[in-house]
Amino acid sequence: MSKRDFYETLGVSKDADEKALKVAYRKLAMENHPDRNPDNEAAADRFREASEAYDVLKDPQKRAAYDRMGHAAFDNAAGGGFGGGGFGGGGGFSDIFDQMFSEFSGGGRQQADTSGNDLRYDMSISLEDAFSGVQRDISIHVPVSCDRCSGSGAAEGSKPSTCGTCGGSGRVRAQQGFFAVERTCNACQGMGQVISNPCSTCRGDGRVQQQKTLAVSVPAGVDNGTRIRLTGKGEAGSRGGAAGDLYIFINISPHPIFSRDGTNVMAKIPVPMTVAALGGTIDVPTLAGKMARLTIDAGTQSGRRFRMRGKGMPALRRGNTGDQIVEVQIETPTNLTKKQKELLTAFSKAGETSPESASFMERVKRIWAED
Repeated sequence: MSKRDFYETLGVSKDADEKALKVAYRKLAMENHPDRNPDNEAAADRFREASEAYDVLKDPQKRAAYDRMGHAAFDNAAGGGFGGGGFGGGGGFSDIFDQMFSEFSGGGRQQADTSGNDLRYDMSISLEDAFSGVQRDISIHVPVSCDRCSGSGAAEGSKPSTCGTCGGSGRVRAQQGFFAVERTCNACQGMGQVISNPCSTCRGDGRVQQQKTLAVSVPAGVDNGTRIRLTGKGEAGSRGGAAGDLYIFINISPHPIFSRDGTNVMAKIPVPMTVAALGGTIDVPTLAGKMARLTIDAGTQSGRRFRMRGKGMPALRRGNTGDQIVEVQIETPTNLTKKQKELLTAFSKAGETSPESASFMERVKRIWAED
């Protein structure tokens, strides 16, 4: 008798994806498994057909061959194409769900992760250090590999042995009706090994607490929130597991003169009234620790911004540099002498020198006139 089409057997279309195949097969397996249908040959035949169909269609290579050639692609295969690798009739009902749940969860039977945790360290630096880069030493209290047992957790002359409860898998299964529930082995805590003679220094953990000093190189151009990774400098793994990483998070302290906007540096600089009126030059501080000369145009108003090219922050690991933006604040003279007051009075009577004030008052008068 000719075999039924595998897609028809599972009740799916030929473009069914992997998830649809699993759902269809699981339903048929539950309905027709011999454990649930003893002495029912028809159910056993349906179960074998579904198992054979699923075994082929779940494998991309087998499925491609079947789509091209049909059942002929497996006519010469040993054992009729199925008996060697699928859910043959000899398997228990729980075996189906062991495999199905393993496929859905990505494997499942894994030992406990012995890798060390990643650690975080917050470092505060000045804006000048962020501008130029800095080398800092930090001190952290962290679990490190035990020197006495070399991280194994076992006393000298002994070694961990395979857990007798889980057989080294780190997982144990309990049958609950038709289902098999898998959980972490309590005897070895998921490690797969037990230590009968633990190290007296680390008490079997393979790690001890230690104060460490680490050198941290902070590159020029870092900003608030910049993260520097020190690979393998976090917590040591338990029982010889891989060490975690240490992440340095940068925080830049506020500066009394400069503020930052990306790679640009902002500064508010006072300018004497006479320089603003007549024009001239002023000295401006920079993050490089040097003074730079800035030319002020005659008639400069308070709040005007001047751009000093290339005087800002370096871009982190990119090579280019931002600008320094100088906002001038015109300084009004105070504590005038009698002579200075007389000169300013004569100056104010000599003619109109404040066009912005005059135009503002004209606009106010027009608004009031319209009302």
